[in-house]
This record gives sequence, C-alpha cells and structure tokens, in this order.
Amino acid sequence: MFIPEASNSALKVDSTFTSILIIEVILLAIVTSAMVFFVVRYNIRRKQKPENIEGSMFLEIVWTVIPTLLVLVMFYLGWKSFDIIRRVPKEVMTIGVTARQWSWLFSYENGKQSNVLRVPMGQPVKMLLTSADVLHSFYIPAFRIKEDCVPRMQTYMWFTAEEEGTYDIFCTEYCGLGHSGMLSKVIVMPEKEFAAWYGRAEEKVEKPAGQKILEEKGCLGCHTTDGTRKIGPTFKGLYGSKVTVLTNGKERVITADEKYIKRSVTDPGADIVKGYPNIMPKLPVTNEELEQIVEYLETLK
Repeated sequence: MFIPEASNSALKVDSTFTSILIIEVILLAIVTSAMVFFVVRYNIRRKQKPENIEGSMFLEIVWTVIPTLLVLVMFYLGWKSFDIIRRVPKEVMTIGVTARQWSWLFSYENGKQSNVLRVPMGQPVKMLLTSADVLHSFYIPAFRIKEDCVPRMQTYMWFTAEEEGTYDIFCTEYCGLGHSGMLSKVIVMPEKEFAAWYGRAEEKVEKPAGQKILEEKGCLGCHTTDGTRKIGPTFKGLYGSKVTVLTNGKERVITADEKYIKRSVTDPGADIVKGYPNIMPKLPVTNEELEQIVEYLETLK
C-alpha cells in the first residue's frame, strides 16, 4: 500500500532510505555475482590446480577503503535527515500529546483538547509528548516521524504538514492488551479553516460532563458505550445490572450501583469482572468527577 509523503520530512526520509537501499542492492549484486563466478570458475569438475596466494596489498586497501567510504556516506545521509527532523524552527505551534492506555489526548495552547489531532497545512507544529502510564510511541506513517512517549518525561517532535487530508496515527510500542486499538487521526486543514476551528468556542450543547471525563481520562480506550465488548466491559446497561466479579479470588454476584462504580474507579482491583483481565490503572479523579461519571452511566440504559 502506498503511503503518501505528506510532510516536510517525508521526502527527505524516503530519499535517505532509497539511497541506502540502492547502495545495498549494488553491493548485493557484486557479492552475488562474485560468488557465482567463483563457484563456476573453480568447480571441482574443472580439475583446477590450487595455487598458493601470498596476498595482495592492493586488494586489502580496496576492500577496506571502499566499505569505509560507503559507511561514511550512509552515515552522512542519515545524519542530515536526523538533523532536519530534530532542528525545530523558531516559529511553531505547540501541541501537547498525552498517551495513555489506550488512547491519545491532544492539548492546544488555547485550552482546547481533543482525541483527534488537527493541524494547519504549511505551518510548523511542535509536539510535546508524555505518557500517563507506560511507554508508548507516537507514529504518523504519512509524515515519516515517530517518537517515544515516556512516563514522567517530556519528549518532542516537529513537522510541517504539506498535504491536506486525514492520516493515521499509531502507537508502535507494545503497551498492553489494547495496543492494537490505540489509534487516532491527524486532520490537516487549510490555514483559514484551521484558524476558524481553533478560535471557535465550544458549542453550548455539549456532551454530558461524565462522558467528557471518560474521554479525557482515556476510559473509552477500553470500554464502550454502545454494548461492544473491548478489553473492559461495556458501559451500556451497566448501571443497576447484576455483575459477576472476583473479590479476593472468590466469585460473587453484585449489583452495579453507585457504590460499585465509584469503587471500580478508585480501587479497580477490588472487584474484577469475571472474564476480564485485572489491568485497569487507578484513575486520578475528584469526588465531583466521580458523581458526574455515575450520573452519565445511569443514562446508558
């Protein structure tokens, strides 16, 4: 499948890899040809008499100098591409990226937050990356850029999107059972269209507060609100239902009431829903946020 070259670094990275590939193919052809020649030329059926070879200073110099020069050329090509990728322009838009199991959160300088990345076409963008839990890796194939998201540490990457469109975002560091579902999109917009979106206030008819909290905390990376089974049980129809759980290794059936939901958030290992792994982290939430989550789950009948 063809992946477009949609950023300033994509063409440079592809050119570097293509140059190195050409060098490798030429070397492969030379080595393979030499091997075939010697197999045929000195086949035992030809009854050639072996000769004692003392060595050749010329050959020793050739097969030392040429590979050294090739390595230096490949290093130079790689270094030039790396330098471009890491040297951030002075005038850039900064966007924060928070990775968590198993979703992305993008935070803009004006306070906007989204689980989909929107950027202006033709404007340099610097991403400040971190992780809320384990090691992740932020990767946009169409931009040919990738950088690790490390807990308690801030890393960075930058790019200039040059083609309008929607492109995939992946996590390329295995981060647990939901790794394959840790997906998002980057939407490259014309500058005027992006400026309108960036400056537009959030609509007054907003999502329920509880839903927004679940999205911001990354809960919907493991749970769904439509009944679909993921790594964690669905939220649809959960409130008031009978749930089979394991408590201290013992199986029991309890009602998913307000008390149970709050305990599941603040102490997720206390009652583990049967059939699901004990992998949910303890979420940093306030009492007010807990109340809003419970109120929202009540509506998901």
